[in-house]
Amino acid sequence: MTHILAIDQGTTSSRAILFDADMKIAATSQQEFTQHFPDSGWVEHEVEDLWRTVAETCRDVMDKTGLTASDIAGIGITNQRETTVVWDRDTGQAVHRAIVWQDRRTADFCREMKHHEPMVMARTGLLMDPYFSGTKLRWILENVDGARARARAGKLLFGTVDSYLIWKLTGGVRHVTDATNAARTMLYNIHEGRWDAEICKLLDVPMDMLPDVLDCAADFGTTDLLGGKTPILGVAGDQQAATVGQACFGKGMLKSTYGTGCFALLNTGDRPVTSTHRLLGTIAYQLDGKPTYALEGSIFIAGAVVQWLRDGLGIIGQASDTQPLADKADPQQRLYLVPAFTGLGAPHWDPDARGAIFGLTRGSGPAEFARAALESVGYQTRDLLEAMRADVPDLDETILRVDGGMSASDWSMQFLSDILGAPVDRPKVLETTALGAAWLAGMRAGVYPDQEGFARTWALERQFEPKMDEDERATRYAGWQDAVARTLTR
Repeated sequence: MTHILAIDQGTTSSRAILFDADMKIAATSQQEFTQHFPDSGWVEHEVEDLWRTVAETCRDVMDKTGLTASDIAGIGITNQRETTVVWDRDTGQAVHRAIVWQDRRTADFCREMKHHEPMVMARTGLLMDPYFSGTKLRWILENVDGARARARAGKLLFGTVDSYLIWKLTGGVRHVTDATNAARTMLYNIHEGRWDAEICKLLDVPMDMLPDVLDCAADFGTTDLLGGKTPILGVAGDQQAATVGQACFGKGMLKSTYGTGCFALLNTGDRPVTSTHRLLGTIAYQLDGKPTYALEGSIFIAGAVVQWLRDGLGIIGQASDTQPLADKADPQQRLYLVPAFTGLGAPHWDPDARGAIFGLTRGSGPAEFARAALESVGYQTRDLLEAMRADVPDLDETILRVDGGMSASDWSMQFLSDILGAPVDRPKVLETTALGAAWLAGMRAGVYPDQEGFARTWALERQFEPKMDEDERATRYAGWQDAVARTLTR
């Protein structure tokens, strides 16, 4: 058994990636699925779409390579975090569509519960915000007929996407999650390593619904999906998996992933940092029962802003058209696009903010929109880094490791380096999320090296260094801050 299968279940698509014994990609398969927006700020997925696309992509990569279950040493799973699924314990039928991490429907409830935020943050590292799973779960129990009674009777199960997939993969035998996904629910005490009874009571969540919490590399069960018994040995939420895949095992190491959103995680070692600048404390990974913590900044819209240019405005045909279009923008125009389509994340945490464009002139056109969209990702990352520097003062010399689809854009990464005033390192392997999940499973299976050995395999493809002078950097960022201030509702 020489291969590892990584399942990467994301916000807009599901992917299966086969890695060989040298951690090189042998085959990939990807399927997009429909996004549902039933109301303003609401985002949902059909739960069956998540399972169907995972199952079909897994079978597809096996068909492409001619491998069988006997060739697969283990499966690693990484997933969109916070997205909430509730299903029937006996039938496996979801009681409601999955409520996606971007969804803001519980914003009013979170405001009502704001006085509990100090307690919640002290225990979970998280803010009282609609982003996290806990209030989404409460909404389902409150709004689906009979759901609360069924949950109290032990008939319903809750999980983030990893839990649901494992339940399906194991034929309903295992109801489990890992520490990184548990840490994003707002129900898990990251200091004590257990579900928090007081917070569950506060949200009226029956604790029998909750999965067992395991290390990121553990025995999560076995599946017959590939035609034989295959163990599931690694699980991590997508941003934590990318942190692992970037080999950010040392305290002070920082990575930022650019997918649908953007998520920057700073390894803070064996002690969590309590942010005073509205960042999140979370678990970066947990091995051998020992959590390693991180400080996280979450941006809701990064690559999704390019999708908006394509699908919403129709000014590009495909994502790769954005960079050449941005190159044509008038350098004298200074547009700022604040992509608060589903509110603003860190460090602002304003669920009611909505997108806005500032600096429009009669000459503004598609090229200027494209440039402003790409620049918005750099500006938002600067917001996160400024907050991290304030929380961890010795961070100034840290180099940022980047990954995710948008990191392939030289234009975007150069602007990122320019506006940060810091180097940006892009690795040779950009599939760091899938690689992180694969390494967790492969390390557990004994076919991949330990942490130290894995860290030595990380290789730089290109380092971007800042070229913008300090005065221009300061002027541009001040303009961004003004635009954000005009967008905020609080």
